[in-house]
Amino acid sequence: MPPDPRSIPSGLSRRAFLGALGAAGLGLYGCGGQSTTKSSSGGTANLQFMYWGSANEKAAIEQMMQAFQKSHSGVKVQPVHVPGDYETKVNTLVASGNLPDVAYMAAPTAYRLAEQGKIANIYPYIEKYAQLSGRKAQNFFWYGDKKVAGTPAASEISLLWYNKDLIPDASMTPPATADQAWSWDKLLEAATALTLDQNGKKPSDSGFKPDSIRQFGISAPLTTQWTWYPLIRSNGGDVADETGTKYMLNSPECVKVFQDLQDLVYKHRVAPSPAQLGGGDGGNAPTTTVQLQTKRVAMAIDGQWTLLDMGESNLKYGIGVLPSYQEPITQEAGSCRVMSATTKHPEQAMELYAYSVDGSNSDLFKKGLWMPVETKYYSDDASIESWTNNDVHPPEYRTAAVDYRLNHSVRDFTQVLKNVPAIQEVLTPAIEQIATGKASAKAVLDGLEAKIQPLLQGRYPIPTSI
Repeated sequence: MPPDPRSIPSGLSRRAFLGALGAAGLGLYGCGGQSTTKSSSGGTANLQFMYWGSANEKAAIEQMMQAFQKSHSGVKVQPVHVPGDYETKVNTLVASGNLPDVAYMAAPTAYRLAEQGKIANIYPYIEKYAQLSGRKAQNFFWYGDKKVAGTPAASEISLLWYNKDLIPDASMTPPATADQAWSWDKLLEAATALTLDQNGKKPSDSGFKPDSIRQFGISAPLTTQWTWYPLIRSNGGDVADETGTKYMLNSPECVKVFQDLQDLVYKHRVAPSPAQLGGGDGGNAPTTTVQLQTKRVAMAIDGQWTLLDMGESNLKYGIGVLPSYQEPITQEAGSCRVMSATTKHPEQAMELYAYSVDGSNSDLFKKGLWMPVETKYYSDDASIESWTNNDVHPPEYRTAAVDYRLNHSVRDFTQVLKNVPAIQEVLTPAIEQIATGKASAKAVLDGLEAKIQPLLQGRYPIPTSI
C-alpha cells in the first residue's frame, strides 16, 4: 500500500478506479462483516483486486482476500499481483477498458483516472462505511467538491532509525518525542561522533581519512523525497506556494536544507554519497536494516515501512523523530485504494473496497509494514495497542511514530500537487545533481525555476471536514 517504496514497481515513483458509481440501485451494506451480497444476476460475483508489493505483502493480501470471501458468500475475489512496471499495466488496462474492480493506485494516476471518469467517486459512501467515516478529510484524495478518488489503506511517515549497539551514550540517542527533536547542528554533532574511518578516527580527529570510512554516522539519501521533503517543510519551505502555482524550491528555507544534506556527504564526510551507499546513483544500496546491521551506518533517515525488515532481523534497533529546523515535521503518505467506475458488481466491489482499507483486516500493521489510517488507531489506547503492542514495535514507537504522525505530519507533495508526473520528470534528475555533489543546492534549485514554474497547475482541494 503506501508501501515500502522499495517494493513499488517501476513507474510509480514512491506511490484506481472510481467516477460516478451511479447512486441509484447500489444498496450498499454499511460497515462490512458477514454479508450475503450476490451479483445482480443472482450468481457468483467475480471480482479482481490488483496490487503491487513484496512477498510479505503478497501473502498478506491473499490472506485478506480469502478472509473476505469467507465472510461474504456469493463473492469470489481474484488477487492480481503486479510485481513490476505497475503503471504500464494500469495504462494497458485503461486502454482496453478492463480495470480491476478494486486496486492500488499511485496518487497522480488516481487523480487522472478519476477526472476521466474511469474510477468511481466514493464520496457518497463515506458515511455508510465505518472504515471510511472514521477518517479525517485529509485522508482522502479529493479532486473536486464532493469528489473523492479514494483513500489509502495504510500510511507511512519518515523517521530516524539507529543501531542501539552503536550509540555510546544517551546524548547521541535520537529523541523519540517531537518536542525534543534535535536541531540540525545537534544531528551533525552526533553524526560526526558516530563516523569512523578504518583506524577508528572521527572527522574531527587529526589524521581522519575520508576515503576509508568504515562507519558513517548517518545515511540521509537526497535521492528520495522521504528525506528532503519533511525537512524543507520543517524549515518553512515547500515545492510550491499554498496555491500550488508558484515555484518555491529556491527559497532560502529550501536551499538551506538541500545544502545541509549535501554537506553531510561532501563537506562533513559523515554520510555516504549515492555511490558509496550502493552503486553510482545509490539504486543498488542495501536496505536500511542491512546498513545498520552491518554497521555501515549508525543512523538512517527512512520510512516507517522499514520496521517490517527490522522486526525480522536480530538488530537492536531504535527509532527517533527527524531533526527540526523551525518546527518538528514528518512526511505522511499512502497510495490510493480505488474502485472501477465500470465494475459489473458495484455492491460487492464496494464491500471489498471497505474491507480492504479496514485496519483490522491485515497483519501488516502489526508486522510493521503499514501504519493505519483510521483516526481511532491514533487516539484510542486499546486501538493503538491492537497494532503496536508487540515485539516488532519498540517502546518509543508510541511517541516517535504514533504521536508524531498524528500531530506533526504533512502530506507528501506528490499527493496534493497537480501535474506531479511532469514535475517529477524535471525535479528528480535535478535533485540527483545535488545528491552527487555536481552542483550547489542554490545553483540547481535556481535553475529549476524556469522548468517547473510552467508546470505548476495548482493543488487538489482538501476540505476542512467531510
